[in-house]
Amino acid sequence: MKRQTWIKHHKWLGIAFCFFMLMFCVSGIILNHRRIVSDINVGRKWLPERYLYSHWNGGLLRASLPYSDRVLVYGTGGIWQSDSTAAFFSDFNKGLPAGADYRQIRSIIETKNHVLFAVSIFGLYRYADDGAGWLPVKIPKEDDGLLTDIACHGDTLIVADRSFLYQSEAPYTSFKKIELPAPDNYREEVSLFRTIWTLHSGELFGLPGRIIVDFIGIILILLCCTGLMFWVLPKYLRRKRGKGEYPLIATWLTHMSFIWHDRIGRTTIVLTLFISITGWCLRPPMMIPLAQTKVPALSLQGSPNPWHDKLRMIRYDDEANDWLISTSDGFYSFKTPEETPVRIGHTPPVSVMGLNVFRKDDSGRWLCGSFSGMFIWDRQHNTVADYFTGEPADDNPGPPFGNKAISGYSDDFEAGPFTIEYYNGTDAVVQPEELSALPMSLWSLALEIHSGRIYMGIAATYIFIFFAGIAAVWCLWSGWKSKRFS
Repeated sequence: MKRQTWIKHHKWLGIAFCFFMLMFCVSGIILNHRRIVSDINVGRKWLPERYLYSHWNGGLLRASLPYSDRVLVYGTGGIWQSDSTAAFFSDFNKGLPAGADYRQIRSIIETKNHVLFAVSIFGLYRYADDGAGWLPVKIPKEDDGLLTDIACHGDTLIVADRSFLYQSEAPYTSFKKIELPAPDNYREEVSLFRTIWTLHSGELFGLPGRIIVDFIGIILILLCCTGLMFWVLPKYLRRKRGKGEYPLIATWLTHMSFIWHDRIGRTTIVLTLFISITGWCLRPPMMIPLAQTKVPALSLQGSPNPWHDKLRMIRYDDEANDWLISTSDGFYSFKTPEETPVRIGHTPPVSVMGLNVFRKDDSGRWLCGSFSGMFIWDRQHNTVADYFTGEPADDNPGPPFGNKAISGYSDDFEAGPFTIEYYNGTDAVVQPEELSALPMSLWSLALEIHSGRIYMGIAATYIFIFFAGIAAVWCLWSGWKSKRFS
């Protein structure tokens, strides 16, 4: 390909893609520092209409819990109380931090002593009936550990994050951190998707790695800005010179924007291509085979904890008298947290994004819902069936999205048991209008921008990143080639 052709490709593709690249960079930097921005909310009224909660979609209603004469519902918008007829919904968030990220409630349970606990991704809370509302409970977790679930059996309370369990006994004043033993035939492997994810975010190298990736994002921002300047300023100068004017600053900026754009782009081409290619791999279609491929953990990924970043949801099975835990590697069971977990065969399909529903029905069978659908798991008879059709289900890992992306389930209202879909919600219970515009965290907004869903909704999951990644790589490479043979 001739040099002039490379220049045209680089110029026009860069102009067309510049806005999206800027959004990728800014949102990526925010995503890399969730704790720092966790207190910042964004009003949904400023976003496309599809981001307003409607019919309890978007994870607004994850599950419910009968409590005293009330029914508590919870999800991504915090906790709300109602009655069994759903005649009203009122705020039940007193004591919780105001940041929307802090109000992403994963689970609420009531112990046999009628103590109410709630787990958000950032903390554990205990409800005080004296009017104080939710009070934070200290557990010995790492600062960057995200909590995932809570369960109890008898006097034993277990909280899970993505790597450890935290056990307490009544009256639940202190928690013991537990690292589960390695399962039989354990090999220190991770999914190829996880490896690329940690490379793309810099997490593989800890905080220094994230800062380096932030720096690459700033480099791409500079390339976008200098490229735009070199495109816009010559037009401005031609108009001025046509009037007999010779603006020195604009002339200097035009010259320097080209030099900066060229030198920065060529010096950092390996880094910018690296960040673009790894990001391209983190969404379908590349995401699916990568998530299902296991590779040896890189030395920096290695952890003495065999369950690092794998734990998702935990429950106690009263019939089998064991704890069940859902992980990114499948389902396991154990009698006590000190016992080696045993992998369970023939289990429900689960999306790579994990379970959202994990509970028993009236017949004692487990209901397992994720973005791969909803399934009925009968452990006693070793069967798995589709919740909606009754057809047998295979035990292969589910795709990111099935026919129904299940985000919640409830059977505590007079309307009867019902599922909630992430995008379509449910009509079983009417959602109050005032919940539609509950704030979104800045981090969640950054994720919507980074994934492309802010522009085209769910379709972005399948096509936007695929084409955007190709465009980014071609733009960078054509810029590199545009002067290589001059």
